[in-house]
Amino acid sequence: MLIEQIYTGCLAQGAYYIESEGEAVIIDPLRETKPYLDKLEKQSAKLKYIFETHFHADFVSGHVDLAKQTGATIVYGPNAETKYDIYQAKDGEILTVGKVSFKILHTPGHTMESTSYLLRDENGKDYALFSGDTLFLGDVGRPDLAIKQGKITKADLAGFLFDSLRQKIMPLADDVIVYPGHGAGSACGKNLSTETWGYLGEQKKTNYALRADMTREEFIKEVTDGLLPPPQYFPKNAMLNKTGYESIDTVIKRGAVGLTCREFDAAANETEALILDVRSKEEFVKGFIPNSIYISLDDGFAPWVGALIVDLKQPILIVAPEGREEETVMRLARVGYDNSIGYLKGGFAAWKAENREIDTINTIDIAGFEKAYQADPNINILDVRKPGEWKGEHIETAQHFALDYINNNMSEVSKDKKYYLHCRSGNRSTIATSILKARGFENLVDVICSFDEIIASKLPVTAFVCPSTLQ
Repeated sequence: MLIEQIYTGCLAQGAYYIESEGEAVIIDPLRETKPYLDKLEKQSAKLKYIFETHFHADFVSGHVDLAKQTGATIVYGPNAETKYDIYQAKDGEILTVGKVSFKILHTPGHTMESTSYLLRDENGKDYALFSGDTLFLGDVGRPDLAIKQGKITKADLAGFLFDSLRQKIMPLADDVIVYPGHGAGSACGKNLSTETWGYLGEQKKTNYALRADMTREEFIKEVTDGLLPPPQYFPKNAMLNKTGYESIDTVIKRGAVGLTCREFDAAANETEALILDVRSKEEFVKGFIPNSIYISLDDGFAPWVGALIVDLKQPILIVAPEGREEETVMRLARVGYDNSIGYLKGGFAAWKAENREIDTINTIDIAGFEKAYQADPNINILDVRKPGEWKGEHIETAQHFALDYINNNMSEVSKDKKYYLHCRSGNRSTIATSILKARGFENLVDVICSFDEIIASKLPVTAFVCPSTLQ
């Protein structure tokens, strides 16, 4: 028996490859199929099943393409309704793969079709649980993504999740390995561990949601308390996973097309495409094509794209580091943005070499920030961190302007004012500054420093929550 976790840090997501006697299962694959096809070829294995734990909201799964390319059967648990062929397994059903087997455990709560897969070894012993978004290490799946207006509430879903955990998962032996769908950094839970696998017995001891003396009412209150609104792209990705999507090969072929500066400029003007610059922030602030939006490939790329670009069908033109253009198209497609229409051949260097118009971002370090504040304590400071970070500590005079919800809060800022933007490390403030500049804000200063430097500075920091804090 071979088990391999295929972890993708950008999405904090775990896919799984399990093989026995030349037969294989892949659980929750990402959109791109080549890595899985290469693995199957290397192992000389035949893919028998593609197990889906639920309709994922934070990424587009590769199950549809992978099934077409391999002939494997897509398996969901009860309550899954799709527009493509699947095998809908029954609760408690056993599916064999080589000398091992999987028991289907219907575990609704995160969503109504959520299903965990219990792997039993060659001797029939419970070995590992692939828990999807039902059970994480340190947390459980959020119960607010499958709400149906007038039919089912997050409290209802939390109650189902309580029952699933108590009736299906907690009775399993302590030595069962838990392989979750996500780790720290995912928006599918509140307090996920940085570990990507662990033992069920340890979770019974340390996971707040698995306390033995916890009542149903206490569980519902604790798992629903403090939930922030989910990213706007979540329901759109879930729908793609239900209905199917265009082949990833077609998406890459259409998007990974090199354009000259003239062609790139013409495409931007003719299509109203969004220009997405995915270089490092250090490169971006020194020079970029006017009206570009910055989201680095190397710092939470896919979740930020999903949170900030409202329309999945938005035409996108790419400015990328040389050699990473196709990767950018693929990573956009992972979260459902399939309308990349080309990239700038030669990158930003080619644009600059033709002496075309460029823009820059005014940046300062902590020393410059202190100096500006001392000169005028009434400067306008935008803190673009998450609400939880803001509540922990923030500059006394700052305005909370969370990057996650920038599209909802544009009325809170004025083009007539000068703003200093900061975050925890300088990445989110650069994203926010690029968005504001693209929308006509010119008097902006990007504070490139860590929040630890702000705490250690002479700036007044408070842990109190300002009543006017924005969501």
